[in-house]
Amino acid sequence: MKQVKRMLRMHRIFVTQELKRMMEYKGDFIVGIIGFLLGQFFNLLFLWIIFSQIPNLMGWTLEQILFIYGFSLIPKGLDHLLFDNLWSIGHFTVRKGDFDKYLTRPINTLFHVMVEKLQIDAFGELIMGIALICISVPSVSIEWSVSKVLLTIAVIPFATMIYVGIKTATAAIAFWTKRSGNITYMFYMFNDFAKYPVTIYNNVVRNIITYIIPFAFTAFYPAKYILTGDNPLFNIGMTVLLSIIIMFIGVIVWNKGVKAYESVGS
Repeated sequence: MKQVKRMLRMHRIFVTQELKRMMEYKGDFIVGIIGFLLGQFFNLLFLWIIFSQIPNLMGWTLEQILFIYGFSLIPKGLDHLLFDNLWSIGHFTVRKGDFDKYLTRPINTLFHVMVEKLQIDAFGELIMGIALICISVPSVSIEWSVSKVLLTIAVIPFATMIYVGIKTATAAIAFWTKRSGNITYMFYMFNDFAKYPVTIYNNVVRNIITYIIPFAFTAFYPAKYILTGDNPLFNIGMTVLLSIIIMFIGVIVWNKGVKAYESVGS
């Protein structure tokens, strides 16, 4: 319990200092949010053009797809906001030898990397996600219950953990190869498929994003349960189970990588 309290206190200190730093560059923060919102606007415009020609897509209405799309942005936005610093490990931190500083401090290295920085422009994702959910909910006839509300809230951290676990494992490859940013990016490319119903894809893509790189559990399957109430054991239960497994694998790879880490030579 003392260790948990210490980590929470350290997290608060890191967040406070990072917010102070970011407030020195308010323009970057605003531009980042606007840039993201513009990118999402064009994605939504593409969806609108498609649905202006057809009544539904493989049985999914525009409002249902907007709900899934909006839901997908919540765990992704939380990952972006809180854990985006993991990208630096695979891109330059290990290659330049800057990881040495994490080894000299009395804090768990993975925890330190995760909480060291915030990406405030991730609020653009969160704002857009919440807005799309609010817009689509009146049109999708969701049957709300206390259990569904609780499961919806509870599943979001686990969906986020799928992103974090994948990013942790792929970033840690840099401890052996010095760079792994491209590997992380390659894995993350599949998260774009999770913004839409997996039933619109062929079996190969569907199986990849469900069982191999399970980004479908960050959005589609939890959103499907919310929309239909179907099969909570699979749609929610598998999200929880896979997130724990993936995060566990990520931590193991990270710890082995730290032991194998060799700083750069002079």
